[in-house]
Amino acid sequence: MTSTSVKMIHSLYEAGGEGSPSNPVKFKGQDYKQLKETLLKEGRTFEDKTFPANLDSLGKLEDFSAEQLREVEWLSPHDLCSDPSFVVDGTSRFDFKQGDVGNCWFLSSIGALTLRKSLMVQVVPPDQSFKNDYAGIFHFKFWRFGKWVDVVIDDLLPTRNKVPVSVSSRSGKEFWAPLLEKAYAKVCGSYGDMIAGNPPEAFKDFSGGVHMSYTLSKSPPDLWDVMNRAIQCGTMMGCGTFGGDKGKGIFKKFGLVEGHAFAVTGAKQVKSRGEKVNLVRIWNPWGEKEWNGDWSDKSALWTTVSADNRDQCLKMRNDGDFWMKMKDFCVYYQEMDICCDSPNFVDGDAACQWKCSLKEGRWEAGKSAGGSASRADGFWTNPQYRLTVKAVEGDYQGDRNVLLSLLQKPDEEYRSKVKYHAMGFIIYKVPSGAPRGRLSSSLLQGEQPLKVSEFSESRELIEFHSLELGEYLIIPCTYDANKSASFIITIYSKAEAQME
Repeated sequence: MTSTSVKMIHSLYEAGGEGSPSNPVKFKGQDYKQLKETLLKEGRTFEDKTFPANLDSLGKLEDFSAEQLREVEWLSPHDLCSDPSFVVDGTSRFDFKQGDVGNCWFLSSIGALTLRKSLMVQVVPPDQSFKNDYAGIFHFKFWRFGKWVDVVIDDLLPTRNKVPVSVSSRSGKEFWAPLLEKAYAKVCGSYGDMIAGNPPEAFKDFSGGVHMSYTLSKSPPDLWDVMNRAIQCGTMMGCGTFGGDKGKGIFKKFGLVEGHAFAVTGAKQVKSRGEKVNLVRIWNPWGEKEWNGDWSDKSALWTTVSADNRDQCLKMRNDGDFWMKMKDFCVYYQEMDICCDSPNFVDGDAACQWKCSLKEGRWEAGKSAGGSASRADGFWTNPQYRLTVKAVEGDYQGDRNVLLSLLQKPDEEYRSKVKYHAMGFIIYKVPSGAPRGRLSSSLLQGEQPLKVSEFSESRELIEFHSLELGEYLIIPCTYDANKSASFIITIYSKAEAQME
């Protein structure tokens, strides 16, 4: 089972076209190759005027006083280390740790990304250096709303007393992670605009893949199998603890952090005292502060497993990495997110080659934003998509064979200012003999929708459905009418299907 089991049959870009992985869109029009060639020719180092080294790029940092903000100095890694490196001996989650900016959701996602080496080199181009052809310019690639973009930055990092205010190198001399964070801060608008979020957002921007979220208190009975399939597929996995007052005393007792994002980095079944025990490995982006309950680094339970398992799993160091029992994981963590190129990990259908169809659209107030009230005349002004399920593989017994994703594309440049509309989609079965093109309300008058999704004020809504052979009308809509926003609708299908 691999993460390549999804076939892109429609997309916003053709292979090699603008926005493809090999030909990303130049963010803010900056061409990395041309800029670097000019800098080397002129003997200059890069200073990014589109993301300058000032308080505007730092943004609103609530935990910093005005005096502390005034003390921030933007320094190059050459000012922080006598011999800085971009990467030393490969990339790993142990290369960095979180600083004073509350973006654990993003940094835990980087930790998960480091386990996907092929994707890592796509996001973090490895042919960058502080030694050969150094010009103070670096670049990183993100998937942003249907297209890959190449983001150029200079290497000036915000510091106080020569200590980075945000993510820092654990060794003090490896800087790929602080620079990656700066590139994403530029995309978000500022470092302050990165505060607060959920791992699926970063997972999406690292891959363009599909994600599934699980509420662990209501987890499916096969969650352990799902996690193992996900690991085999080469997915990115994250999790988060409860926020607010729930469990504060328990978290403190067991060394966890409330309202915090972590990476899920492994799963292993061991035999202890004659019984099989399912263990989950988790990483805290702080680079410290670990679980101290059963199966923690100092737990006596490790003496009950084989020497091989103990050598493979147990690392007695304060690096943020720890193991815990699956049952404890589902008690102390609120949710888990899994992101992959393909939904194969959900049901274990390794032979399935998912097809993916992706389209851009927009709701425009007064024109094409009719809201969700299907009985209202305005509802039929919403965008419409016809989906034809042409085949169903295998013995179809109502298995979920279609996954729908609706992703809002904000008009606002600064991430912290984005407000997502409550959105969802309504699905009708198209009557036989219906004309091509848009369908009118009169044609489906009296017909009950086949499916009505939940409506969510979120960046992306994902739902699985079971659809038999036939033709369907999918209407993405905002809950309230006259809400303007762009969106991307993506359909993954197990067998042949066509969207138009």
